[in-house]
Amino acid sequence: MENTNNEARYIKMQKRNERKKLIVHGIKYLVLVIGALIMLYPILWLFGASFKSNTEIFNTIWFMPKSFDIQPYIDGWKTSSQYTFATYFLNSFLIVIPKVILTLVSCTLAAYGFARFEFPAKRILFPIMMATLFLPGIVTRIPLYIFWRNMGLLDTYIPLIANSAFACDTFFVYMLVQFFRSVPKELDEAAKMDGCNSFMTLTKILVPILKPSLITAGLFQFIWTFTDFQGPLIYISSVHKYPVSIALRMAMDTTSADFNWNRMMAMSIIGLIPSLVVFFSAQKSFLGGSTAGGVKG
Repeated sequence: MENTNNEARYIKMQKRNERKKLIVHGIKYLVLVIGALIMLYPILWLFGASFKSNTEIFNTIWFMPKSFDIQPYIDGWKTSSQYTFATYFLNSFLIVIPKVILTLVSCTLAAYGFARFEFPAKRILFPIMMATLFLPGIVTRIPLYIFWRNMGLLDTYIPLIANSAFACDTFFVYMLVQFFRSVPKELDEAAKMDGCNSFMTLTKILVPILKPSLITAGLFQFIWTFTDFQGPLIYISSVHKYPVSIALRMAMDTTSADFNWNRMMAMSIIGLIPSLVVFFSAQKSFLGGSTAGGVKG
């Protein structure tokens, strides 16, 4: 009889613990959902505002419009200039794609050198490179502008792209160095025994393993370059060469009393689409690559 009572109490205790766990998990998920909604609300409001009139935009914080009209997207795409937003999107990709490719190639080679080879002044050069992370970008703007002006390359995309060919993106070099260090050197030795030189070891053995971190670096560079405003503003002066970031600012005429803000919101939403598509397409690799560099084997 006593054993039966003990079993009954044990079963009740187990059920009570399970209910507590369900309640705790329910509270956690509720907090996460509320937090996610708070973080997503600005984007939801921006999307809703693209369908609203000026009066509705400035008189309510609720994101749902009274009606959905795609005319702001049509008018915004046409722009007030002689070029449509298709031109500005093409210009953005003419900057972004070469810069991402050059970043991945140059930073991979630089990181491979620092992580796998011994050479004179390595222990000095690597800290100097890392110190550039603390150097504000604005400090280099004037010297670089003067340099590219003297080269006669202003109003071209070269000043926006060329630096990436020389592993100037220290953050990505550091991230890839950490990843290389997490890969056992025994793989290099095995590849060497199979007749691979250093470059073949990198391209055939390490780069496939490096894929998550490369995708992470490419994703960051894509988003940062696509949304860059200051660089194109400094170097590009021709309207037909403007990227999306400058075109959005050019389309904003706050001095006009009848300026339709819904067109601006509509083009902002369209401008977000490439970054969102790239991010969600590479989400799994991004999550894996962002943590891989922190693991050392």
